Amino acid sequence: MLALLIVIVVIPIRVFVVSPFIVDGESMHPTFRNLDYLVVDELVYNFRSPERGDVIVFRYPNNPSIFYIKRIIGLPGDTVSIDHGVVTIATGDGDNLALNEPYLVNEDATYTKNVTLNQDEYFVMGDNRPNSSDSRVWGALPAKDIIGRVDLRLLPLAQVGFFPGDATYALSSTSSTSTVPAP
Repeated sequence: MLALLIVIVVIPIRVFVVSPFIVDGESMHPTFRNLDYLVVDELVYNFRSPERGDVIVFRYPNNPSIFYIKRIIGLPGDTVSIDHGVVTIATGDGDNLALNEPYLVNEDATYTKNVTLNQDEYFVMGDNRPNSSDSRVWGALPAKDIIGRVDLRLLPLAQVGFFPGDATYALSSTSSTSTVPAP
C-alpha cells in the first residue's frame, strides 16, 4: 500500500512540481554557498512570468545537461546596461531601474556591456560577479531553459527558509520613485 501511495503521490510531485537542487560552486555567494540544498518550484512559471530578482535554476544554454543557478536581472524587452559594474535597466515601459544590490559582496568594476533583450529572453547574473559565468559571458537566457524558481532552502539548517535571496529594486522614472519588491 505504501509503495502504491509513493507511485501515485510522491513521484508525480517530485517529477512535475518541485525538484531538489544542490548548489555546486560559489557564483551565488553569499546568498547561496556550495552544497546548500534547495527546493525548486517547477510550476510557478506556468501561472506567471519570471520576475526581476527571482533566483532561478535553468539549463545552461550551451550545454543543456548542466544546471545553473542565477538571479534574473533583465526581463524581455529590457535594455540592460552595465558600466564598470553598475547595473541599470531601461524597461520596455520607458522606466529606468537603478539596481541597488545589497546581496553583492564582490563587484566586477571592470565590466561594461549593453544588451537589449528579445521576447522570451532573460538576463541573469550570479551574486558573486567576478566568479560567475552568466549572461555577461554567454548571452541572454532563453525562457525555454528555465526549470523553476528557488522557493526553499533546506540546508544548512541554520539558514532554512522560504524564498531565500529575495531582492528589492528602486524604480526611477521622470515622475516618481517607488519600490518594486521581488518575490
